[in-house]
Amino acid sequence: MPGGSVDYCLASVRGGRVVDFAGIELQTLDTTGTAWPERQRFLKSVGVKVKAKDTTSDSSFGMNWKMTAKTALVQLHHKVETFEHIGKHLVLVLQDHLMDYMRTAFTFDHLVPARLGDAQQFHSYELAPDQHSFRLKLRERWSTDAAGIATCLGLKSHARVDLAHIIQSIEAKVSALTLQTLDPAVPLSVAVPEQPE
Repeated sequence: MPGGSVDYCLASVRGGRVVDFAGIELQTLDTTGTAWPERQRFLKSVGVKVKAKDTTSDSSFGMNWKMTAKTALVQLHHKVETFEHIGKHLVLVLQDHLMDYMRTAFTFDHLVPARLGDAQQFHSYELAPDQHSFRLKLRERWSTDAAGIATCLGLKSHARVDLAHIIQSIEAKVSALTLQTLDPAVPLSVAVPEQPE
């Protein structure tokens, strides 16, 4: 589809045929610079032998918030109109810190708590402490439509692909390895977080 392929499709399949689906995009953070010298200094500090020249560089590194956010929004812009055209959802899964950044750096005031009528969904996750470990926890869900993504970027464009073409592409990837069969006797439970006021 315009803008490239979708990272994942969560599809309901019966008899080898797609009944329904949602597109899922995963967004991680991009970095600037290189963390290699810092990595090598850490390894040296815990007794691992490393080359001395690998520990001497003082080049900096960090999160490239702006490029990551801009890239994600441009990709969504290219894809969400297609999902809206066919009446399906495109879900961006991202870390809560990135969502917070995007809200401050771009126009996000028009996003609303997640609603089914919006093609574009944002699911923000946090890394929450869990006893002696950590776990991913859904923090919040927001949504908008294709025009809303254009508002985020200040862009206008059209990207429509027929539903039959998308279903054909998904069905081509359905196999015994990708199917999950649900036992109708076992109820599903989904925890939905409260939306902020």
